Amino acid sequence: MRSSNPVFSRRGFSRDTGYAGFNAPPQAGGPAANPYAGANPYAQGGNPYAQDATHPYAQGQQPVTQAPPQYTPQTRPMTMDDVVARTGMTLGTVIAGATVGWLFLTQSLGFAIGAGLVAMVLALVQSFKRKPSPALILAYAALEGLFLGALSGFINDLPKMNGAPMQAVLGTMAVFVAMLVAYKTRIVRVTARFTRFVMIAAMGFVLLSLVNVLFMVFGGGEGLGFRSGGLGILFGIVGVVLGALFLALDFKQVEDGIAYGAPREESWLAAFGLTLTLVWIYMEMLRLISILRGD
Repeated sequence: MRSSNPVFSRRGFSRDTGYAGFNAPPQAGGPAANPYAGANPYAQGGNPYAQDATHPYAQGQQPVTQAPPQYTPQTRPMTMDDVVARTGMTLGTVIAGATVGWLFLTQSLGFAIGAGLVAMVLALVQSFKRKPSPALILAYAALEGLFLGALSGFINDLPKMNGAPMQAVLGTMAVFVAMLVAYKTRIVRVTARFTRFVMIAAMGFVLLSLVNVLFMVFGGGEGLGFRSGGLGILFGIVGVVLGALFLALDFKQVEDGIAYGAPREESWLAAFGLTLTLVWIYMEMLRLISILRGD
C-alpha cells in the first residue's frame, strides 16, 4: 500500500507480520503468522508489491507466506534504532532552534515568520524528492524551530498566556504517548478505510483553514470564527485529533519499512514525517489553549 503521509507517498512501503519494537518479525525461511490475514483489506492477493519488479525493496518474486528478503551489508535495512536516533536528532534540532527563537526573536516576528515560510518550502521540496536529504531535513528542523520558538515566546508574553507554550508541549507529548500505546495494543488499526478517512478529513480541514485565512485577509475581523469562541475550540480539537490520527499512519509506515527491509536512509524520512506531525499537533494544541485562556 502506498503511504498516505506525503513524505512516504513516493516510497511504497509494504506490510508484514511484525516490526521492531512492537511485534517480533518472522524468522527468515519460516511461515509468517499474519495478524491481518483474512479481514485485512490490504491482503488482497498478498503483498501488492511482491509481484512488482519495480518495488524498491523487493528482491525478486516473494510469496506472502515467506519472510522479508535478506539484504547484503551494502543495503542494510533500517531498524527501529535508526528511526529513533534520527527522530531524536531532528527533534533535537527543532528544540535548539526553538530555544534561539524564544530567546532572541520574540520581538522580531517578521524574521521568525520568514524562517517559518522557508521551512515550509524546504518541507515541500523534501516531500517530493525521491530520496531523503539529511541536510534538507535538518535545515527544515532548524528553521521550523526558530519560528515555533519565537511564536511561542511571543504568545507566552501576552496577558493570561504565561505558561501556555509549556502546556502545549505537555499536551503534544501526551497525545504522542497515547497514540503509541493505542497503536501498539491495536486499539487503533490502520486500514484502507482508516487511511481514506484521515486523508479526506485532513484535506477538508486544510481547505477550511485556507478559506478562513482569506476571509481574515480580505474581510477583516476573525474570518469564519475558527480562532475564537466555541467554533474555534471545536476546530482546535479537530486539529489535534487529526494530528493524532496522522501519528498512527506514521507508526504504520515505520512498521512497514522495518518489516520489508527499507534501506537505512529511509529512517530519515520516518524522522521527517514524525517531526511534521508533532509540529502540527503542537501548533493546534497551542491555538486551542490560547482560545481557552483568552475566553
